[in-house]
Amino acid sequence: MPQTITANELKTKGVTILDAETADGSEVIITIRGKSRFVVVPIEKYNYLRECELEAALLESKKDLKEGRLVKESVEKHIKRITRA
Repeated sequence: MPQTITANELKTKGVTILDAETADGSEVIITIRGKSRFVVVPIEKYNYLRECELEAALLESKKDLKEGRLVKESVEKHIKRITRA
């Protein structure tokens, strides 16, 4: 379960509270007026999650290519196609 801190705690204690709460690699949820608004994760975890996201996009693209879901066209035609209203 992620640790939760308030925006006021962050304001008064500064980033040292984030260092302490994320030291084990877990995320911290920052709340404002009782509502969850932001998530802070250590940079290593962010980089890992971003890598997973990019890997998933690559696999999806490869699947689209394999199944023939693609369009070959010039840059000009592409811009016209995606900007049509």
